[in-house]
Amino acid sequence: MPRISTLRITRSHKIATAVLVAAGSVTAITATGGPSEAQTTATRSSVSVEPVAAAGVPTAKDAAEKAAKENAAKEAAAKKAAAKASAKKAAEKERSEKQAANRSTERKAVTPKKYANNLDGWIRESLDIMDKKNIPGSYEGLHRNIMRESSGNPNAVNDWDINAQNGIPSKGLLQVIQPTFDAYHVKGTPKKLTDPVANITAAANYAADRYGSIDNVDSAY
Repeated sequence: MPRISTLRITRSHKIATAVLVAAGSVTAITATGGPSEAQTTATRSSVSVEPVAAAGVPTAKDAAEKAAKENAAKEAAAKKAAAKASAKKAAEKERSEKQAANRSTERKAVTPKKYANNLDGWIRESLDIMDKKNIPGSYEGLHRNIMRESSGNPNAVNDWDINAQNGIPSKGLLQVIQPTFDAYHVKGTPKKLTDPVANITAAANYAADRYGSIDNVDSAY
């Protein structure tokens, strides 16, 4: 006669018992079951779950951080642009000022100073040349000696003194002889003994060399 096995399982709240009847013997198997439904529910409720954004959709925090970064980037770009504009403006101002200064210098170079064609103008022009050549002398010193030597006549000639007797008469505003004029002629003035400015400047140059300044001359020199 075939063997008959009978399995009976009983479940309580915590323990499941299986009774196996086989070949006239009874074997009882007791198994501890898993957690009850109440325990599972309690366990699940104790776990905190962080909110998760739907796929591809940023959370409010992400959006705020992104907006803050974008604003910071815009502010940095605006500051950089403002600094660049300020530097450009300063460079343009400096360039404009240099161009204006150059134009002013060019105008001065192109437009020479004008002097009156009289004794006052001749003295003033000579003084400007003397100043550039570091030749000492004043308006008063020049004027005083001119009036004594020639009374302000640029064509005055001394035809009676020892120089005249030697064939080299004194000529011009400050009565200069030709050898002295040639030796003390100042570059930039005409090489003509009776030219008013050339005569004054050469005489002042000679007086500076011999007397320290035309201002120190009070008689024939």
